[in-house]
Amino acid sequence: MKTWLKCACLILVVAVALPVTAAELDLARIEALTGLKGKLNEAEGVFKVTFPRTDIKATVTGVRMNPELGLTAWAAFTRAGDHTMVMGDIVLLESEVNPAMSVALDNGLEVTALHNHFLWDNPKVMFMHIGGMGEEEKLAGAVGKVFDKLKAMIRDKPTPPHAQIDPAQTSLDGKRIAEIVGTPGALKDGVYKIVIGRTIDMGGHKVGKEIGVNTWAAFAGSDELTVVDGDIAMLEPEVQGVLKALRAGGINIVAIHNHMTSESPRMVFLHYWGIGPTTQLARTLRAALDTQHLD
Repeated sequence: MKTWLKCACLILVVAVALPVTAAELDLARIEALTGLKGKLNEAEGVFKVTFPRTDIKATVTGVRMNPELGLTAWAAFTRAGDHTMVMGDIVLLESEVNPAMSVALDNGLEVTALHNHFLWDNPKVMFMHIGGMGEEEKLAGAVGKVFDKLKAMIRDKPTPPHAQIDPAQTSLDGKRIAEIVGTPGALKDGVYKIVIGRTIDMGGHKVGKEIGVNTWAAFAGSDELTVVDGDIAMLEPEVQGVLKALRAGGINIVAIHNHMTSESPRMVFLHYWGIGPTTQLARTLRAALDTQHLD
């Protein structure tokens, strides 16, 4: 009896330790939905599809880059309990970032980071990290739509927004911006700037607005055509709502990253850039702020 129990326990331990097998992921279906070929890592139970950006002819300090040097987009799928998990890194040129991000957000994926991986690269290459948890079919379909959009942009070559705006000639109505955003600002050197502080704990000390835990927005131009740029300080659960609100209003996301470590609660910072009528931009910013639980 004791021997039987020992064997049963051993079988149970081995069963728990076994990695996800190919049978638990529909590999052919994932490839069909993503439009990409993949490879299974049986030891980790991860199926990864890849998209080498052979179209990007980038150099970094004179070094000719190729996909193996970091220009390969990918999405990796694995089982997580009763669900499927996906994580990925999408390699994008600057003009491709926000259209690809909108497709990811609109189809239920999370965008978890946006940043550069190189310095002195020409053309500039950005990396958008995505994630999700849920049904395998929906996740693979969403990833497929992101890559479909990317393939279309490679073909059509979108151009970045452009506007002739000189802060020295700013004439916008700062009071109107303050009314919409709900926070007064100040005009300096042709730029109307609003700053909203947040409070966190670092090393047992409360820190806030003046040390850098803040959201800010800077407007320059006329009421008809304005540029806004800034930084939004977010708690982790707030990130996706803020992203969706900004993209819905046509404001471009420039970066998503951390500014500090070991803070509590965890803060994520989002940099943005938008061009349009002052009222439209201010309302979009207000919509993003409304998704947050501000101090």
